[in-house]
Amino acid sequence: MNIFLAIHWPSVGLQVAQLLLSLSILVILHEFGHYITARWFKCRVEKFYLFFDPWFSVFKKKVGDTEYGIGWLPLGGYVKISGMIDESMDKEQLKKPAEQWEFRSKPAWQRLIIMLGGVTVNVILAFLIYSMILMVWGEKKIPSDSLKYGIAFNDPIFKDFGFQQGDKLIAVDGEPVSDYLTSLKKLLVVDKEVTIIREEKQMTLQMPVHLIGTLVEKRRKSEGPMISPRIPVIVQSVPDSTAAFTAGLQKGDELMYIDSTPVQFHDQFQSEISKHKKGDKITLTVKRNNEDVQLPITLSHDAAIGFNMLAGHEQFDSLGVYSYVTRKYGFLEAFPAGVRKSGQELVFYIDQFKKILSPETGAYKGVGGFKAMGSVFSGTSWDWEHFWNMTAFFSIILAFMNLLPIPALDGGHVMFTLYEMITKRKPNEKFLEYAQIAGMIILLGLMLYANGNDWFGWGK
Repeated sequence: MNIFLAIHWPSVGLQVAQLLLSLSILVILHEFGHYITARWFKCRVEKFYLFFDPWFSVFKKKVGDTEYGIGWLPLGGYVKISGMIDESMDKEQLKKPAEQWEFRSKPAWQRLIIMLGGVTVNVILAFLIYSMILMVWGEKKIPSDSLKYGIAFNDPIFKDFGFQQGDKLIAVDGEPVSDYLTSLKKLLVVDKEVTIIREEKQMTLQMPVHLIGTLVEKRRKSEGPMISPRIPVIVQSVPDSTAAFTAGLQKGDELMYIDSTPVQFHDQFQSEISKHKKGDKITLTVKRNNEDVQLPITLSHDAAIGFNMLAGHEQFDSLGVYSYVTRKYGFLEAFPAGVRKSGQELVFYIDQFKKILSPETGAYKGVGGFKAMGSVFSGTSWDWEHFWNMTAFFSIILAFMNLLPIPALDGGHVMFTLYEMITKRKPNEKFLEYAQIAGMIILLGLMLYANGNDWFGWGK
């Protein structure tokens, strides 16, 4: 009864595993919502499948009246309820007189509850996961006013929008941004203006309508965050095989200059070092014990100096670069906080969705398929906190998308059922068949577009 509109196929094994696990959890529980409500109202459930099974199944076993199985096509899942026009398109059954255990023989209010069962489970799942995250890992924030050096904008495109390195973002469309970690989210749904503090002065920057389209297109081509806290370059360690070790660079040194060019901040360092090549001789000035020390260095392979810089929120918090606050919630307070978090993420997704529907924003460029969805998971390590965060967010997306009034989605069935309840007239079954086919064609087209946009940039 559902089809994922924006499933994305990961490119590495670890991402594949995380995506499939997340998808499996969401599909099974979504379909269980339909299954359990159908059984409550004594409807016969003929099939309960994880993934789709055209032509054959990976696994199947019949228990009572229900065949449980796993399909080979990982585009969602379904339950087949007797007497219902769904993706199985079982027309032969519908030619026979309705039986009391069939979906079509049940009152409209019962059919409506069955149709809303999957979405309801997705919403409940999201706030339960968020509640669990808040209890186990806590809510993490970087107060915007704690950013000592402001924000680093890691793509030159931000300069075109009027931003400068070190700006502090304090409001979007007049709404205060108290947490840096939500800054990029706010930028993605900005309508008109951004309020910043630059060199102790408050300023307002007018944002173009196509901002989100430009950012998502840039995000496709780049790695790493588009914005980050502006941080000083402090040496964490120096491998003994590098030019930096030979020159005498030490742990705790804070970089200040390459020759006469300031490189105190990571964005400055990255910009300046990229101008050099292997074999170049430079003079690196560092601050060590409050004294400036000059180190002549001959750049090694790839114009690298050869050191690991200090990283980690806790370390920068201890140095006063910014505050990193973690608040863990108790059992009772985690649940209302989880509901609030789910509501915030839903509002954020709806704001994005509205941007997608407006061609002038260019947000449609960010519509992704299998590849994009898989890319949100870590490809280097299994991060359970991030995994559950993404699973909860996908659950919200699944609930919202399934409520869209498109035939073949739950929202389409809900729309026709509400029409019946209001008009006291049941839509013609032949009409419902054609609507189901049209809906499936629409969804297939959207999936093809999303995945084509992933690989070939069709949205450009």
